[in-house]
Amino acid sequence: MNRSRLLMIGGLALAAGLLVSFYVYNQLHARTSGDQQMVRVVVAANDIQIGSRLSDHDLRLADFPQSSVPQGAFQRFSQVRDRGVILPIARGDFVLPDKLADANAGAGLPSMIPQGMRAVSLRVNDVVSVAGFVQPGTRVDVLATGIHGTGENQTTTVLENVAVIAVGRSLLDRMTGETSNAGVITLLVSPDDAQKLTLASQEGRIQLALRNPLDTRQEPVVPTKASSLLPGQSSASAAESKPKVHKAVEKVAAPPPPTPYQVEMIRGGKRDETKFNPDQANQPNQSN
Repeated sequence: MNRSRLLMIGGLALAAGLLVSFYVYNQLHARTSGDQQMVRVVVAANDIQIGSRLSDHDLRLADFPQSSVPQGAFQRFSQVRDRGVILPIARGDFVLPDKLADANAGAGLPSMIPQGMRAVSLRVNDVVSVAGFVQPGTRVDVLATGIHGTGENQTTTVLENVAVIAVGRSLLDRMTGETSNAGVITLLVSPDDAQKLTLASQEGRIQLALRNPLDTRQEPVVPTKASSLLPGQSSASAAESKPKVHKAVEKVAAPPPPTPYQVEMIRGGKRDETKFNPDQANQPNQSN
């Protein structure tokens, strides 16, 4: 077989392979384009922060395959216009219902409060706010210190695992580790916890304890009294608090003196009476 014939056979095989590849590609493209219908949905035109009110310049429409569009995505600006943002939305992200406040709920802090919850603010300083590390999105325990019925200071854990939704006027959920000191911190609590928090802030001193966000356990904590900080003082105070019991000494009355008895002796016509003391009768006779 000469060289020209080999080249001809190779060229025919290459041409056949190209034709088969082109046919398969066309078939797959036709099938894929038939299944993937494009849908136009609303996405963020720029980075949108928490508490913002959506307007048309924050939004744009983009086409996506229907299979890649998440459930609940909006298709018109009118569906999201003027709604408050409760979670940050990055540029190009889908605008979804779970990132927005309810319709007519407004914007800012009120739109971030779920139904059945309350936002309560506390006045703090650098120490109370854990040197500024308490930021929106962190979780804290609330400790209250005051004088109780025993007359000594006592620290009690009033609330556990409470969400911080604002520091000062900042609603940004950044969680970057940066510190920002502010005089007011706003916590998200239930109505019952709102009453406890308000009473604790009025009756004593408040301290916040920063939690790891992954640590969600809530266990009862025994209050700490001032007397328990010094070794031996708590036991001494407990002993002093117990009433002293004095044993009454019973007085035993002395026995009455023995009654003397007499012996009458008759000798012939003579009668003789002799009196004896029982103690003298029990004494041994020393004459022998």
